[in-house]
Amino acid sequence: MLLATTVTTVEELLQIHLLNKANLKQYLSEDEKEEQGFVSWLYSLELLEKMHDLLPSVIIKNDDRAVGYALATSKDARSFHPDLDVMFSNIEKIELHGKPLLQYNFYCMGQICIDKPYRGKGLVKMLYQKHFEVYSSRYDMLLTEISTSNFRSLKAHQNIGFQTIHTYKDHMDEWSVVIWDWHKMLTVSNS
Repeated sequence: MLLATTVTTVEELLQIHLLNKANLKQYLSEDEKEEQGFVSWLYSLELLEKMHDLLPSVIIKNDDRAVGYALATSKDARSFHPDLDVMFSNIEKIELHGKPLLQYNFYCMGQICIDKPYRGKGLVKMLYQKHFEVYSSRYDMLLTEISTSNFRSLKAHQNIGFQTIHTYKDHMDEWSVVIWDWHKMLTVSNS
């Protein structure tokens, strides 16, 4: 039985690391990347543990095995997470509704991945529903960035309710900065 929950053990963090490693874009064919999507960064177990100390990530478990994850990353992780620091440097000048984006009360989804046999079964929605359940009382929105060439991920995030607010290019790729504004979602949901 599939269960969405937050990470509680080092073993679960190790399972995230292994699933992450198996789905890195440099290990996938062009067809796999286009059809299945990909992840861009390898998260070490040490980095996952530091991130976990700030905000537990969300996983989908099938019995005792993590088969999907959506990493939670607070703004404070910028001090030890080099890729997050790069992202924040690139979004520092973005304004949302006339206010600097970094002044909003948000956290970041560091990466999402579903094990191949479980794709297309609604796990992305389950992961994000759990994020909303766990974190919507503490944060106004969830932010992430997605490679503009990762069409599957962009579509999945759009289906959840994420909106692109900015696009930029860095040394690695071109990125869409997307937010899931929970206050807007609540307004729409309650109408």
